[in-house]
Amino acid sequence: MGTRDSKKKPAAKPAGKAAKAVRPAEPAAPVLSEVRERIDGIDKQIQSLIAERARFAQQVGRAKGPLKAAVDYYRPERESQVLRKVLDRNDGPLNDEVLLRLFREIMSACLAQQEPLKIGFLGPEGTFSQQAVIKHFGHSARGLPLASIEEVFQEVEAGHADFGVVPVENSGQGTIQSTLDMFLTSNLKICGEVELHVHQHLMSRTGRLEDIERVYSHPMSLAQCKAWLRQNLPKAEKIPVASNAEAARRARTADDAAAIAGESAGHVYGLKVVSGPIEDRQDNTTRFLVLGRELFSPSGHDRTSLLVFVRDQPGALYNVLSPFAKYGVSMNRIESRPSHTGRWQYAFFIDVSGHVEDEPVKKALSELGDYAADVKVLGSYPVALL
Repeated sequence: MGTRDSKKKPAAKPAGKAAKAVRPAEPAAPVLSEVRERIDGIDKQIQSLIAERARFAQQVGRAKGPLKAAVDYYRPERESQVLRKVLDRNDGPLNDEVLLRLFREIMSACLAQQEPLKIGFLGPEGTFSQQAVIKHFGHSARGLPLASIEEVFQEVEAGHADFGVVPVENSGQGTIQSTLDMFLTSNLKICGEVELHVHQHLMSRTGRLEDIERVYSHPMSLAQCKAWLRQNLPKAEKIPVASNAEAARRARTADDAAAIAGESAGHVYGLKVVSGPIEDRQDNTTRFLVLGRELFSPSGHDRTSLLVFVRDQPGALYNVLSPFAKYGVSMNRIESRPSHTGRWQYAFFIDVSGHVEDEPVKKALSELGDYAADVKVLGSYPVALL
């Protein structure tokens, strides 16, 4: 008997039964303590790097001189360039808006080591203007709530505020005329813009819709919620006030009163949300301008705002706009306002793409003098990121 014949053959598999597929082994569940230890290590590295960044920011301050004020350290074009790099590097999982907010706060805190920036805004506390200040300058800036848009201009002009933030237009309701009119006489420059998604909430002391007999809000907010109010509170009195925060302040005094404002105003004045968001358009966005006392250098992604007084002659506006088309400069916006220089005389507010130091814009502006009575550069500033 040979050894080959003595080996047993494997038993045949029963007919009709397929072999079971071998499942790949599932990865072992992470050990929670190890994950937390790793997170602690990353947190330590982040804190160390933020401290290192703050020390370099101090060196920038020393390089500029010992007597410089906080406003002299702030460069919006540099900040815009840094934040655009943050967006370019972002591969997730955090979205762009979250990362921008984080980096703005880091930059805000580093700048405030010298002295916090003082930012005037349309108050009182809790307005959308205050939200725009925080979005653009971070929580380390010092907000100065003021009674009117005119007062914001005045405080920045006088040097009591380093910068100001004022609303200029809403995506649904159009331009805030009082802001544009201030540029007719002010020497301030636009050095930034902020776009804020505005969510309106109906709030009251009791939080019950059936109690409400009157609604306070800024006229523009009442207009933004017109359809909702018509459907849900058709008999309630609608009372316009100077700001949404003022509306919240008034609504807290009576059970039959309510305010339309942002949730932050409700927190400040102790109101309960009755309903919200209640704006008629989901894309409701307000654009704010950052006011300063000087023009800044190009960031690479800029917008220029102009105030043009046209000559009273046929084809005047066409002639003013032609140089921009000639040199390939895109016009983003145009708005006419009475110029206050004479009856039926108008000035045009024009936004174009690019910076006044960019060659196409520079060439176009050089030719405007042939057709315009006067041209005023209101500002060249970084385009809003998000």
